[in-house]
Amino acid sequence: MRVLNNRQEIADAAGTELGVSAWITIEQERIDLFADATGDRQWIHVDPERAVDGPFGATVAHGYLTLSMLPFLGAQVFAFAGDVARVNYGLNKVRFVAPVRVNSRIRDRVRVMEVRDIAKGQRVTMQHTVEIEGGDRPACVAEAVVLLMDNAGGTA
Repeated sequence: MRVLNNRQEIADAAGTELGVSAWITIEQERIDLFADATGDRQWIHVDPERAVDGPFGATVAHGYLTLSMLPFLGAQVFAFAGDVARVNYGLNKVRFVAPVRVNSRIRDRVRVMEVRDIAKGQRVTMQHTVEIEGGDRPACVAEAVVLLMDNAGGTA
């Protein structure tokens, strides 16, 4: 894991890859729990028998389930040290490139794209590439923006 200890180290990380998380298996139970939490119970996600004859040959994870794994996977790759407020500011771009079939393993490759100073801290844009073990295309590529604020309040 890479720890970015201060504003200068964060700024210096712009344009660099921070690392890659461990692999995690996306099992049917996780898919079902996500379907329950979101109300998205489309058969391609939750009906293994029907999904065998569907477009992917098995159930697949929701794209937003894959996206929701970024905090967990990213925490294995990097951390911002210090007592700053870390706020999800949003996403610039998200693409779901390839489906994550049930029991596939995924991991997150993290790159710092840009760091900008803001009134109360820094705005960091990171690219997350969620890879599928054995796949030739990623499951998801997302540009996530986080605000690192020196104290409570303020906006970008």
